[in-house]
Amino acid sequence: MNDTNLHGDDAPPSTWKQGEPLAASGIPERKGDSIVARAVTINRPVAEVFAYFRNFANLPTFMENVERIDTLDAMRSHWVVKAPAGKTVEWDAVITDDEVDRVIAWTSEPGAGVANSGRVEFRDAGARGTVVVATIAYDPPAGMVGKLIAKMFQREPAIQARRDLRRFKQLLETGEIATAAMNRKQHEEELS
Repeated sequence: MNDTNLHGDDAPPSTWKQGEPLAASGIPERKGDSIVARAVTINRPVAEVFAYFRNFANLPTFMENVERIDTLDAMRSHWVVKAPAGKTVEWDAVITDDEVDRVIAWTSEPGAGVANSGRVEFRDAGARGTVVVATIAYDPPAGMVGKLIAKMFQREPAIQARRDLRRFKQLLETGEIATAAMNRKQHEEELS
């Protein structure tokens, strides 16, 4: 349990009705005035969930807007992410906290297309598996207008965090991500 959680539950700090959720977010060197946090319980052991997430090459498999992540060294990576209107934004990120099976925190380096920082916590939930709590602080490009445009195009981080965590859960629990869309093979079989 997070020591700063006065409520003794798995809720992310941004959902608290009492206390100082922004201060309790645990994000070092917080970059960004907007903060979003989401949590999901994944029915897998914490070591497996952490290991999959910590390999940044895996993140585009369930993060819908992440085009690619290039690992620059053990602590730095380069992110290319879809933005509204068919554009992309890029930044370099540095890991600020990395505790095996517990937490990964990062901050964007100066010059980022979207200044951001965040923290993902992994908590052993016993027979239920692992509770994953993702907290992200960011500055939307073009301020509030940019945030509104991102929301209209379903690219706003609060919307994406919820969807990405749901896909992460599906992928680790079932080995695939459920979708209403047909993949190419299904489409070809239907036409046959």
